Amino acid sequence: MTIDILGETYLSFKKILKILLIYISIIFSPLENAYAEESSNFTLPEVANIPAGIFEMGCVSSIDCKDREKPVHFVTIPAFQMTKTEVTTELWAACVSAKACNHEPENNGWTESDMPVRYISWDDVQVFITWLNSVTDNDYRLPSEAEWEYAARAGTNTPFNTGMCITAQQANFEGNAFKAAGCDKQGINRKKVVPVASFPANEFGLYDMHGNVYEWVADCWHPNYNGAPTDGSSWSGTAGECERHTFRGGTWHGAVDYMRSAFRYRYPREIRTGGLGFRLVLSHSNQRLLN
Repeated sequence: MTIDILGETYLSFKKILKILLIYISIIFSPLENAYAEESSNFTLPEVANIPAGIFEMGCVSSIDCKDREKPVHFVTIPAFQMTKTEVTTELWAACVSAKACNHEPENNGWTESDMPVRYISWDDVQVFITWLNSVTDNDYRLPSEAEWEYAARAGTNTPFNTGMCITAQQANFEGNAFKAAGCDKQGINRKKVVPVASFPANEFGLYDMHGNVYEWVADCWHPNYNGAPTDGSSWSGTAGECERHTFRGGTWHGAVDYMRSAFRYRYPREIRTGGLGFRLVLSHSNQRLLN
């Protein structure tokens, strides 16, 4: 009788290896499941479908215009999607919980429900976007300045998407009247940020495009529109220009003229303030469309 010792040893080794692999999978599968649950334990913001179009960008109303809002120029905007509200504290908290965002906004009441996340820099936002895209398999990004203004106007060419005037019943700001356009209705100054979507949406279904918190956009800062893109893309620049980035939209502690659709200003990319947040967009060309 012949005994194949080498063969039996090989078969025994295979059995031991199989048992070992099963044991390892049992140990690590709870960790994988926990990570999957942690990564998906949040609600994505609703989005509005923004139609393609051509619009005049800049201070088209000729009221209270600033040099940085000129020259007025036509821009062609491809269709895209934009979140209906600013990104909230809940979604930022999910990024912190996943240990992808290491910045917890200061003095923010940031665990309160439906509040826009604040005290976040432009650079913080890039970290957040990288995490969000990794767990959703999407391609979220900040809007370009042109996309933002097109979406804020929603087909209007007046100082606000509400018309020549805007009141404290339509947005959260200091409540002063826009006297440059002959508006005289003074409103309440709440002196605080309020939950997103506290006021009526514009014609594109977007909330708080005027007031509550300023919103970062993708563009580097340029002091006027000379040489600005006309295809809706974001405007890059030199290293010096990109040390500061543009924001739009007005804030809870700001005057009414800072809420105009054409208003634009800048901050250093690393700054964090209590009046500044952001919202996101998805391009039709590189996304799984959301409903």
